[in-house]
Amino acid sequence: MTDHLTDPAGSDATAHGFTTRAIHVGQEPDPRTGAVIVPIYQTSTFAQPAVGQHLGYEYARTGNPTRTALQECLASLEGAEAAVCFASGLAAEDAIIRLLAPGDHIVCANDVYGGTWRQLDQVHARFGIESTPVDMTDLDAVAAAFRPTTRYLWAETPSNPLLKVLDLAALAELAHERGAWLVADNTFATPYLQQPVALGADIVVHSTTKYIGGHSDVVGGAVCTDERTATDLAFLQNAVGAVPGPFDNFLTLRGLKTLGVRMDRHTTNATAIAEMLDADPRVAAVHYPGLPSDPGHELARAQMSGAGGMVSFRPVGGAEAATRLCERTELFFLAESLGGVESLIEVPGTMTHASVAGTPLEVPDDLVRLSVGIEDIDDLLADLDAALGAATG
Repeated sequence: MTDHLTDPAGSDATAHGFTTRAIHVGQEPDPRTGAVIVPIYQTSTFAQPAVGQHLGYEYARTGNPTRTALQECLASLEGAEAAVCFASGLAAEDAIIRLLAPGDHIVCANDVYGGTWRQLDQVHARFGIESTPVDMTDLDAVAAAFRPTTRYLWAETPSNPLLKVLDLAALAELAHERGAWLVADNTFATPYLQQPVALGADIVVHSTTKYIGGHSDVVGGAVCTDERTATDLAFLQNAVGAVPGPFDNFLTLRGLKTLGVRMDRHTTNATAIAEMLDADPRVAAVHYPGLPSDPGHELARAQMSGAGGMVSFRPVGGAEAATRLCERTELFFLAESLGGVESLIEVPGTMTHASVAGTPLEVPDDLVRLSVGIEDIDDLLADLDAALGAATG
């Protein structure tokens, strides 16, 4: 499935724009039929011409041509040497952590996704991997959290759900000076809005369920990194079996083709909503790096090409008002997840981040998180305005 655009380090790849690569890298027309879309190779095994010889594929857990196409495209878009796709974002994170050994240490952001913290604190800690959450907007605090055994700085930017923006270049320098790697969760920004590898990240992880898939119809994950690390991850994946199915890869690759145009619309809509909320007396606080008043605004302008489609805020009236608000929207569906074409609303403290209650990562109980879709903006604004009136009036 390789084509002339595949090598992210080559002149051909860098000569083409983002959306051109999203549509073409790894996706040459099928040589047998001329099909312009990569086929769904729905097979568990592959015939071999002779004992010990194969045509690039032997068993579908180890590799599949549809998965290969997606991996080549993702690596190109992230500017990485290689990518490995997984059955979910958490499966991808699990494989990254499995590269470590008992006694190793991770410094993570103190507002990472709740599922990430659950995995670090309740799963890998049982096998001797220690983790310390810290405010990664404070570089002195990050440096102070380092130990001789620290192997990863685990950054998520913008963060989930408080949308903190972290200085990836500074974190990469700090990690590398101490012999550690920077792992960057780029799920919220996507490679369209942010390029962690170019800023010094060693490993980039995604829940491709979100913006990359983009249509709330597939679950997946990916790691973009150097060839050697990708080989190690592929070994772990083959040994453990956390592989995405061919149809999942097909759906994710389909979503990737429109990532650029969708992210433009997500960002435009989210900016309008954040500005409305910021000016509304029924709202106590708004978190969105596209707002000039946001603490991460200038850094976001420096390392991102847009602020993205996620907004969080705290309505006047506390947790009860937040709950009432989420139950009164019509176009914003009350649901977990994010990054689809439809708008979603939730209370992280009791939904996506319930697992961090009582920990250093606990989120405010009155925080509302929006995944702003690509609907007509006037309809979304009217929906939120009416729900705010019902919740805080």
